[in-house]
Amino acid sequence: MLVEKKRIERINEAELKEGKFVAYWMQSSQRLEYNQALGYAVEKANQLNQPLLIFFLINPNYPEAEYGHFKFMLQGLKEIKAKAAAEKINFYILKYDGIEDLKKITEDASLIISEKVYLNHLQKWKLEAAELLSIPFYLVESNLICPIEEVSQKEEYAAYTIRKKINKIRAKYLKKYEREKLENKEEIKLKKSEFKIINELDKFLQQFKTEKEISYEKYFVGGYQQAKEKLDNFINNKLQNYDEKRNIPHLNFQSDLSPYLHFGQISAQEIALTALNSDYDAEDFLEELIVRRELAFNFVYYNQNYDRSLKDILYDWAYESLMEHKEDEREYLYDYQEFENAETHDKYWNAAQKEMLITGKMHNYMRMYWGKKILEWTSDPEDAFQWALKLNNKYSLDGRDANSYAGVGWIFSKHDRAWTERKIFGKVRYMNAAGLERKFDMKKYLQKIDELE
Repeated sequence: MLVEKKRIERINEAELKEGKFVAYWMQSSQRLEYNQALGYAVEKANQLNQPLLIFFLINPNYPEAEYGHFKFMLQGLKEIKAKAAAEKINFYILKYDGIEDLKKITEDASLIISEKVYLNHLQKWKLEAAELLSIPFYLVESNLICPIEEVSQKEEYAAYTIRKKINKIRAKYLKKYEREKLENKEEIKLKKSEFKIINELDKFLQQFKTEKEISYEKYFVGGYQQAKEKLDNFINNKLQNYDEKRNIPHLNFQSDLSPYLHFGQISAQEIALTALNSDYDAEDFLEELIVRRELAFNFVYYNQNYDRSLKDILYDWAYESLMEHKEDEREYLYDYQEFENAETHDKYWNAAQKEMLITGKMHNYMRMYWGKKILEWTSDPEDAFQWALKLNNKYSLDGRDANSYAGVGWIFSKHDRAWTERKIFGKVRYMNAAGLERKFDMKKYLQKIDELE
């Protein structure tokens, strides 16, 4: 099945080279299934009657990546490596030291293909590579259902402004995808003396161990097969009651797929189609998976200052309102360390922080409350913004993601509307413990977290 043209973007002007293979730089789509970037690489390899080289670069100094993140990712890569070997596809995992590594890897390639990316440091990485390489470089949209630039050419105001644009073209892209079969399976041998090949992934992981390393393996194991199990469990046991029960903190009626989506270990397209083809109404779930998720990607793609400051991301009414109330007296004030160690006076907040520290994921409703309280108990909203980002990125398996930046932004009113003005929050939406107790059985949530420990 051919990849849709609007998913494909060429990012340099280099001429096609008479090389020995087609190169696919796997990075944000860490899977062989429903991967249009891989599919387009196979199409090109078949057109040129050349073999395919898939390579994955591991940067030990990747921004904000911790031991738990690397472990989860390497579990998925181990699975890909075994599958690629079974299909006789050339797949190498390489240690990345600098941009020149890409030149060396693709020296004998005819062209290179990778996935479209959205975060600022990833965009810079791909563009720097495009300038360096003397072969055609293509990016393929493989992690969103609808191509981002076809949906909108600008940063959208909120869900209601992007929803109609997505729904207009959604059906065109919500289709089963299977790549062509690779015809030329000639082996490509990279010499260990010339390349930093990582064969023993478990041994490589040891370098990230520290006295305080965190592993979330009891709750989340990386890889496509694990993602499929989570998806099947969600469809069979949760989707029917998703809208009614997803916000209840002591229950787990969420899909738990966000870590797998973050690492590209499963495709949003496959998830959406599985939900649509089930016996249940999936529209509430698809609102989150497609509209809300792709709004987040629209935000980081068109606003490259998404992690800099509140002034860069908020609408004027929200930023001005927060600044007007910046000097308001706060009943409680905490520093970053106290937040990190879950040492506040609020048992619900502490429980939410512990859930993230222990499992690598926090219940989404509690994450909203968690963020609102960081804003309330920090003297400067800008500090609150940076601390919320830092905590979420460090401890969440689905952190360092477009969804994370949009989610933390929402705490401060990104993509939200103005509410009744009040102390500290100004016109930004407010949440409190009494609201949690009114809506939910919070004793059961506390019990759930105690049992995690």
